[in-house]
Amino acid sequence: MNDNVKNARDYWRENLRCLLLLLSIWFLVSYGAGILFRELLDEIQIAGFPLGFWFAQQGSIYVFVLLIFVYVYWMNQLDKKYGYDEKE
Repeated sequence: MNDNVKNARDYWRENLRCLLLLLSIWFLVSYGAGILFRELLDEIQIAGFPLGFWFAQQGSIYVFVLLIFVYVYWMNQLDKKYGYDEKE
């Protein structure tokens, strides 16, 4: 196996690991906090609203946007590591 194929395979392996981790976090926040653990989280109040309700309505959106920024940063680092970054 030549170095380019191994380099590409390692790149995609790390890329998929990154995606799985970030999607797992998003699933736990959106589905877990908004639906599965809602009753437990509703005992905590944020600005007069139950925390489970807040996650279902607002929190999962905020976390999703934050995860987009984390993904962009992480992929830029990964691109630089494997030599796929944009060079001017």
